[in-house]
Amino acid sequence: MTKRNLGKWYRHGNWWRRLWFNRKYKDVLFRHLFQDKRDLLDLYNALNGSTYGNPEDLEVVTMEDVIFMKMKNDLSFIIGSQINLYEHQSTWNPNMPLRGLLYFAQQFEGLLAVRGDDIYGKGRIELPTPIYIVFFNGSGMNTDNLVLYLSDSFSAGRGKGCLECTCEVININRGYNQALMDKCHRLWEYSELSSEVEENIKKGMRREEAVHTAIDSCIERGILTDILLAEKGVVLHMLLTEYDEKKHLRNTFREGREEGEKIGREKGRQEKLKEMVQKKLAKGKIVLEIAEELEEEIPVIEEMVSGLTADYHTCHRNL
Repeated sequence: MTKRNLGKWYRHGNWWRRLWFNRKYKDVLFRHLFQDKRDLLDLYNALNGSTYGNPEDLEVVTMEDVIFMKMKNDLSFIIGSQINLYEHQSTWNPNMPLRGLLYFAQQFEGLLAVRGDDIYGKGRIELPTPIYIVFFNGSGMNTDNLVLYLSDSFSAGRGKGCLECTCEVININRGYNQALMDKCHRLWEYSELSSEVEENIKKGMRREEAVHTAIDSCIERGILTDILLAEKGVVLHMLLTEYDEKKHLRNTFREGREEGEKIGREKGRQEKLKEMVQKKLAKGKIVLEIAEELEEEIPVIEEMVSGLTADYHTCHRNL
């Protein structure tokens, strides 16, 4: 096991948590903005109506990016008796509950191992309550909130089976969840910057120009000035990298779909060819005649005839 995979376990009240060290990912801006415990605690309080005032009450937990993309977009932390996973997404993904399940399963597995808990013992094992929230600022979501269910992926449908994991998706596009934005100024600032970029792209600006213009506009409006004035280059790089990642994902999906369609077409052609060869064999045609009539190479027809003959003998042996 490498040093990168070892991590360290720390005690937090009655819980143990594992802090993973992994420098091979790139932050997205959302995660970067909420790495300060004060801002993260402010977001937690806004979501839960709580009044925690000490940032040290919040213990950050960072998992290895094994089940997530190379763009690191999650914030995980323990507070009170909860283990919270906050994610940011700008591209819709119906598999969020599955990712949450895998994430929490890893956390609980490590927790049991460190504490030496016996899952076959008579006593109930106490676990922190998992909370999974995704902040979404992509297109296609027209409501403030939406709950996704793991059981929607089951063949039997929602509510079936013995396992469930829910993910609350919170729309942070401009114009949504205004009450939440009013409670968490940093979240509103992020929403405004993201919305400015998207509006500029819709106006026909190139990606780089759209991001530059949005950053300058936000500075003029006093939005995220503490970050944009001190780390403008860093923010610019993050936003451009995020858009490159989204483009890469779209291209990968398109290439995979095109390859699948190509394989499907070829399979269909082979099945059709096989059907025609079978009909001509039934009429007493020889390989040379079939190849000539179908305008195919003789070795191709020979191989197909050989396969059909083998299938015929196998079928009759099994009768």
